[in-house]
Amino acid sequence: MSSAPYLCPKCGTNRSRFNVIEQIPQSVRLDMHTGEIIEYISQSDPIQVQYHGDRYRVQCGVCGLIETEEMFLRFAESHPLST
Repeated sequence: MSSAPYLCPKCGTNRSRFNVIEQIPQSVRLDMHTGEIIEYISQSDPIQVQYHGDRYRVQCGVCGLIETEEMFLRFAESHPLST
């Protein structure tokens, strides 16, 4: 997580209320008929593709938008607070 300011790109007003969502992938094998989890698969399983997504996502605490941290950082960077 960055220690730089955020700004929501959707509502354009929120700079202080956010939810940080940590994504922790779990590889599973499902029963194809019921959808129930049959087993949890090891990350080293040669057949299972590894997750390569973002470790964190950010949700605006005002409007609910969920995006990458980079999106909130760049919007804040391009819309600095006036002093």
